[in-house]
Amino acid sequence: MKVVSVSDKGLVRTNNEDCLSVFSVGKDECFVIADGMGGHAAGELASRTAVEYVEQSLNDYLFEADDDQKLLKLLTFTLEKANVKVYLASLGSFRYRGMGTTLLVAVIRDKKLYISHIGDCRAYHLHGQRMKRLTTDHTLVQRMIEKGMITEEEAKTHPKRHVLLRSLGVNEYVKPDTFSVEIGNGDVILLCSDGLYGCVEDKTIRAVLRKHKDLNYCMQLLRDLANAAGAPDNISMILVETEIRKNKEKQ
Repeated sequence: MKVVSVSDKGLVRTNNEDCLSVFSVGKDECFVIADGMGGHAAGELASRTAVEYVEQSLNDYLFEADDDQKLLKLLTFTLEKANVKVYLASLGSFRYRGMGTTLLVAVIRDKKLYISHIGDCRAYHLHGQRMKRLTTDHTLVQRMIEKGMITEEEAKTHPKRHVLLRSLGVNEYVKPDTFSVEIGNGDVILLCSDGLYGCVEDKTIRAVLRKHKDLNYCMQLLRDLANAAGAPDNISMILVETEIRKNKEKQ
């Protein structure tokens, strides 16, 4: 398995409110990405608090989650507790009131990908020539798309496209989406904040991942494309390849 990651503040923000982590627990590979909100220190604190709690929880309990259902329950429990941690931290100081974060946690075990998330960080799965978005954004525009009020294309420029319906730390309780998918050898998993996909369209991300087998090159190219589009937000991504692909790059 090969993993590369990057977190860039972009071209407009003066600080980076994203936080990510890549670590192993036994044979399980764990990945976490969070996009903080609340401005400056508050957003940074929210995302860091969430990621650090996930690291602690998975290191402490992942060994005990020895079947599918236990692992899915652990991920749900971990995100719910991370929410409480961020919520309580927001009450500790007036300057932190209202802070929050999105959170996406992924675990790879035995050719299976387990995901739990809140907010609008995304997970993509490239299998062969097909790329699928695994997560559903917890945003107002996504709800409007589902209700047929706007199209996917209209959502890209909608004035309320950044409004979250679910996020970590804003309320005492929040329900994450938790699920698993099968993955195969040579598959590529992309986890990213909206700083990437908000600037680089899915079809372009797919084309980059399909054409180039070097993950470092893919990561640099995607970051360059986001910066070329103005990079108004922090750009964070984790790229995972389940096995180094032997095939030549697609032309």
